[in-house]
Amino acid sequence: LVLDEVETIQRVRSDVRDKSLNALRQLMDEVDGGRFPGLYLVVTGTPAFFEGPQGVQRLEPLAQRLYVDFQTEERFDNPRAVQIRLPGFSIERLTLVGRRVREIYESHASDAGRIRERCNDDCIRQLADAVTGRLGGKVGVAPRIFLKKLVGDVLDRIDQFADFDPAKDYHLTIAETELNRLERQAMGATDVDEIELES
Repeated sequence: LVLDEVETIQRVRSDVRDKSLNALRQLMDEVDGGRFPGLYLVVTGTPAFFEGPQGVQRLEPLAQRLYVDFQTEERFDNPRAVQIRLPGFSIERLTLVGRRVREIYESHASDAGRIRERCNDDCIRQLADAVTGRLGGKVGVAPRIFLKKLVGDVLDRIDQFADFDPAKDYHLTIAETELNRLERQAMGATDVDEIELES
């Protein structure tokens, strides 16, 4: 079970936030106590959620259960700890994720060889560079759009159309409507009318 973006709890009313944090603590205790055999719980959130006053720290029993000392070097992080630190994306890591997604896609594709040939490592790297470039060079903002384009625009088309070759037939386009606020900010304004003014 993945509870993603739990940091959004910080933006709700304090009574709702307190109930949510307590429910999370109860769920963790139930999983730890063996009530749900085979269930693995993954909770994702920002450092502010885990360390800030409006998140986990607001409920002492939950803070105690989730505490991990991250003062040591990152390379010595314990992967079995209750919390793991995820390093930021680099273009190399983004490309690696793209290759792994391609491998998973290949295993279910109608023609795995065509997928591997047309969406080779260079193709994935070029797409990662292009998406990151369009998003102002900010790799940390690029993963969602990169994976969306890789699967929906490249891998699906290679799988569905025998003559589709992304090197010749694909040109990256990113519409403003498919971006979230953070991605739009990273993309930057291309026209003076696109600059949002505070009122």
